[in-house]
Amino acid sequence: MASFLSLPAVSPRPIPSAFSIRRPFFQTPPTFHFKNHRFAVNCSYAEAGVSDDFKSATIDVVADVKSERIVVLGGNGFVGSAICKAAVSKGIEVISLSRSGRPNFADSWVDQVTWISGDVFYVNWDEVLVGATAVVSTLGGFGSEEQMRRINGEANVVAVNAAKEFGIPKFILISVHDYNLPSFALSSGYFTGKRKAESEVLSKYPNSGIVLRPAFIYGKRRVDGFEIPLDLVGEPAERILRAIENFTKPLSSLPASDLLLAPPISVDDVALGVINGVIDDEFFGIFTIDQIKEAAEKVRVGV
Repeated sequence: MASFLSLPAVSPRPIPSAFSIRRPFFQTPPTFHFKNHRFAVNCSYAEAGVSDDFKSATIDVVADVKSERIVVLGGNGFVGSAICKAAVSKGIEVISLSRSGRPNFADSWVDQVTWISGDVFYVNWDEVLVGATAVVSTLGGFGSEEQMRRINGEANVVAVNAAKEFGIPKFILISVHDYNLPSFALSSGYFTGKRKAESEVLSKYPNSGIVLRPAFIYGKRRVDGFEIPLDLVGEPAERILRAIENFTKPLSSLPASDLLLAPPISVDDVALGVINGVIDDEFFGIFTIDQIKEAAEKVRVGV
């Protein structure tokens, strides 16, 4: 509480409110800058019952708002669409780049995404990356060894370098758990491509690059107009494996043990894990299945 010294030579006057400001004190309303936020506050002191000696003053508080705008590569796929949906629900602007463009199903969130049809090898990045604060890549797939190295590795490398060249602050890659496989099994085009992409992300973005390594991802997957309920298998399997994980931990050192013991993860958890990476600047590096779930929970409960 403010204290006042009485001066006997001065006739008593009404003591102004602690928030009162005489006009001569501020010839121009002050401006304050705060990082990552923009807002204005107008304070009228005349309405607070202050005497006419203290005219109303206005204080404008102005700062920059950090507006998130993400580009999701493969945004109309199983994982990509879940990320787009989660981002829209959090008020994040979303641009999706995929070869097939806009998905053919109708959900309310779909209309809130900017859908671009294109191939990462040939796209005009000027049209895609302008104003973006993060790029999220869900690119990946199976096929011949050459095809897997190209889509899992080279396509992501091209995207990482484009994002870096355009000054995008963050890059988030959806990779894959290694399932504790022996080295000869990890030499396939699928895993070598993913690890090449991971290396590029962590090299170009050492303090803001994010690599998520989920195991089997379950949820309702749309294929050619049909919905495949992967959650009917994945969700019970996750519950069972987590319930018995204290008993199965001694087996985790066995080669390829995680093919059976790595708990599946829901596509919603992966999507929310991505959102946590977008909004949390302290979140970077490689994240395991459990760490992805922890990150998702932070977003879910609003931490």
